[in-house]
Amino acid sequence: MSRHQSVPALSEVSSTSFLHIRLIATDMDGTLTRRGKFTPALLQALEDLAAADIKVLIVTGRSAGWVSGLSSLMPVAGAIAENGGLYFPPGNHKPVVLTPIPDLAKHRQQLATTFENLQTKFPQIKESADNRFRTTDWTFDVAGLLQDEIQTLDSLCQQMGWGFTYSNVQCHIKPQGQDKAVGLLQVLREYLPQYSSEQIVTVGDSPNDESLFDQRYFPISVGVANVLEYINQLKYHPAYITSAAEGEGFCELSSYILKSLYIPS
Repeated sequence: MSRHQSVPALSEVSSTSFLHIRLIATDMDGTLTRRGKFTPALLQALEDLAAADIKVLIVTGRSAGWVSGLSSLMPVAGAIAENGGLYFPPGNHKPVVLTPIPDLAKHRQQLATTFENLQTKFPQIKESADNRFRTTDWTFDVAGLLQDEIQTLDSLCQQMGWGFTYSNVQCHIKPQGQDKAVGLLQVLREYLPQYSSEQIVTVGDSPNDESLFDQRYFPISVGVANVLEYINQLKYHPAYITSAAEGEGFCELSSYILKSLYIPS
């Protein structure tokens, strides 16, 4: 029996389970996007959620520079970038650094040196195009890497004193202890204390979303269907899985949550 068979499908769960949801903390790539793009259906879903006073907070591995521009253009309640490294409040406010870095120049040089060391063993890896816009982590493209190679890269980073994670887009060399759950919990505690754990649903699709599926902190979590590609590599599994993949899966969840609002009590 495959491990994911124990994870209930969202369609099998009573929508009353989502009756109290007021905040959706969601990954972006492969979760909100479809084949790397935002669809009209996704943008409509975000508008519908906003109209129902259900906030959406993006929690992505994308760079600070990339998230800064995008989050200000979307109907969302802010965004967390670089897998928990920085928080961009709603509006055009300055980002909040969630991972303290005393000397940014030194930090970037140490990351560059680590990447160069990895290249001596994996000369095919290439720095991601958005890496120059990053603050807390260093990224290289995941395309072409086999699972055992990714595991080796993870071990090498750990040996050099760094954390490591990856998504369907990139591999991340990052400070140890920095992940999406740590960043999200800090933002909830300091900036959004009005939301209880029962009012929050976390959503993702990749290994760098794994901490968002930890039910000790986030009892209600959803994986869009493409998370099944990685399910046997995850320590923590989502509580539910959508029938549809990528952005269509998020729209499925959105419809489920909005439907719960109109169920007679």
